[in-house]
Amino acid sequence: MRMKIEGCLQLIIGPMFSGKSTELIRRIHRYQHAKLECLVVKYLFDTRHSEEMLSTHDKVFVEAMPVQTLAEVRPFLDQFDVIGIDEGQFYPDLVDFCQDAANRGKVVVVAALDATFERKAFESVVELTPTAEQVIKLNAICSSCGHDAVWARCSQQLLHAALWLTRRWSSSVASRSSAPP
Repeated sequence: MRMKIEGCLQLIIGPMFSGKSTELIRRIHRYQHAKLECLVVKYLFDTRHSEEMLSTHDKVFVEAMPVQTLAEVRPFLDQFDVIGIDEGQFYPDLVDFCQDAANRGKVVVVAALDATFERKAFESVVELTPTAEQVIKLNAICSSCGHDAVWARCSQQLLHAALWLTRRWSSSVASRSSAPP
């Protein structure tokens, strides 16, 4: 018999290189240790290290279902207790899916950027924040001064939003005086 759990939404946010995917994987491993059925979802076009594995910058890999929309996960929802979602900012149906899954008794853990390198909010992530039972804001380390970094800096000009995976990210920055590129 499966353990009865209470649905909730956990939101892990921060800039590039802040450890969001690492924290998502850590939480999934905790739930797996508790014998809960877990599904990890990764964005279909995030193929930097693997097409079917979620990976961290430290090269930790976990099996993941690559999807373009979270609607693709719905048919499998009843099979799992915990749903981990990486790169949440890219899913157009993030808010509806997360609220529905949590209301159906699922633990939903979302790792997402909270803002672009231009410091513009990802609206779906902002919309999830007041409905989350837990919000964790992580910081990176500034590659220039070593202080906490709350923003990412892109080394190349943005050509199109969907091309973010092919750009080189040069650093994270700490200072409010570091204007977006």
